[in-house]
Amino acid sequence: MHPRLGALAALRLTDPDRKVAATRATAAQAALHPMAPEPVRAAGDEAGVPGRPDRPLRVAATAVEKRSPFTPEGRAALVHSICHIEFNAINLALDAAWRFDGMPEAYYRDWLRVADEEAQHFTLLHEHLRGMGCSYGDFTGHDGLWSMCEKTKDDVLARMALVPRTLEARGLDATPLIQAKLRRVNTPDALRACEILDIILRDEVGHVAIGNRWYRWLCEREGLDPIAHYRVLYRRHEAPRLRAPFNLEARARAGFTDEELQNLQQD
Repeated sequence: MHPRLGALAALRLTDPDRKVAATRATAAQAALHPMAPEPVRAAGDEAGVPGRPDRPLRVAATAVEKRSPFTPEGRAALVHSICHIEFNAINLALDAAWRFDGMPEAYYRDWLRVADEEAQHFTLLHEHLRGMGCSYGDFTGHDGLWSMCEKTKDDVLARMALVPRTLEARGLDATPLIQAKLRRVNTPDALRACEILDIILRDEVGHVAIGNRWYRWLCEREGLDPIAHYRVLYRRHEAPRLRAPFNLEARARAGFTDEELQNLQQD
């Protein structure tokens, strides 16, 4: 099976463990399989996309459980919320690899590698959550990441602008703040969560960098100014407002320019 079709098949799976296994297998296959240039999409391909389990129950962002790290239940809810983000991130990367025809081979390889790393993150968090006596689906989750995926499903340029380099980049800002709270708790489960977040933060810098790289490549191909066009896309698709504090060091490593970082602090 062509790796992009493998990405679609993995995207449709509803069972988290099966999705992880299929994602990792597809990413491994992609390393050995030439990416044929012809389109792979066909009518009806979007049926069953994305595949998600019945639980967690998806609710509005304002309706999820309180996630204070200072109680065992709150810490479990916090780990679950990050686990839910990583599950969605698997789907986002698979969708980016499958959906958009006409991109260079390196683009598809990049997003399948991202999907593989997101699957690893999900596995680490789910194992930790099980060690805390819970499982993925025991708490609620919201649909913020996938809703932006829907808004940008017909425009790869908007997808690169508003998913990896906007929504996922927020994780670069939020992760150190979460880790600081968990270190204050200083229990074994809190410190293990910090260790997993170290891995996730390291990898997410690379994921955001991939979004930046392909966003700029697409802008250059279309003759667009990356900074001016980003503002157009941000307003057109009603992206959420970015709020301080910002992890400027991580954002710089992820490929944001000095001008972009300065604009971020002025908006």
